[in-house]
Amino acid sequence: MVKSILSIALFGLSAGVVKAQDTLQVQGTSPALYISHIVKKGENFYSLSRAYGVPPKEIAAANKITMEQGLQLGHNVHIPLSASNFSQQAEATGTPVYHKVTEKETLYRVSVNYNKVPLDNIRQWNNFQGDGLKKDSYVIIGYLKTGNSPAPQPRTEVVKNEPKQEAPAPVVTEAPRKEVKKEKEKEKEPEARPVTESPETAPATAPATKPAPVASSADFEKLYDQQTGGGKKVATEKGPGTWFKSNAVGKYYALHNTAARGTIIKVTNPLNGKAIYAKVLDVIPQMKPNAGLIVKLSDGAMQALGMTDARFYCELSYEN
Repeated sequence: MVKSILSIALFGLSAGVVKAQDTLQVQGTSPALYISHIVKKGENFYSLSRAYGVPPKEIAAANKITMEQGLQLGHNVHIPLSASNFSQQAEATGTPVYHKVTEKETLYRVSVNYNKVPLDNIRQWNNFQGDGLKKDSYVIIGYLKTGNSPAPQPRTEVVKNEPKQEAPAPVVTEAPRKEVKKEKEKEKEPEARPVTESPETAPATAPATKPAPVASSADFEKLYDQQTGGGKKVATEKGPGTWFKSNAVGKYYALHNTAARGTIIKVTNPLNGKAIYAKVLDVIPQMKPNAGLIVKLSDGAMQALGMTDARFYCELSYEN
């Protein structure tokens, strides 16, 4: 009985390991590729083995430690990427593994550095229309294929750069407030609600270009400073995001899995340096099109950041 309980506990722990990490970034050179993992409370060789699909002894060997020594809290552990847990096939599924582009780096050089992955595969995974790369952008170079990682991203988002068009969904708004005696009626902006999604919904394409809202989100910026103590208590994340339709004007909203409702998140586009402040409404719906996302932004926020693709890379900071 005790063994069964321990087994279930270890399995649940390993299932959350990959999600707890920031976007997986490849390191090393072929054939010795790896990703880094910061050891957290309660983790051991076996939980990492389940999360990343690598035998415990291989993790120990890659880090030049023994199984008896165990893992130390806060240490940076190298997780090997091999044929058993890492795929670069065109139809690979799992958690995307990224490469950060350096200055003057070409798509061909990226291919050569990472097991000579076919150029067509890189173009397909990243929805590229050409071979140009921007410094400090992130490029998918393969997928971590482990059973405990988040659900795979659907291939319809990237195949031949033609994502399917999603029909606009209705937006829920608040009913007008009643008049109060002896007080002047004040107009209150309805809070934006996320679009209702269904399992059959196809991945969304970028909304049609329209002028960014004139009003600012200065109130949200002030709240962010209050919540983070002027930027002293901040948690950060980096990874892919997408958008949902909203009727909000001048304020931006977000769906996020770990920040509490009402938290103000600072969202930055690393390609142009633009940043906005968005209020968390709810968690991201658990659906295949949302696999691997760290945030969903209202369409106004996406436009203010200068995003033009349905799926984009961004950086987040919020109250820790």
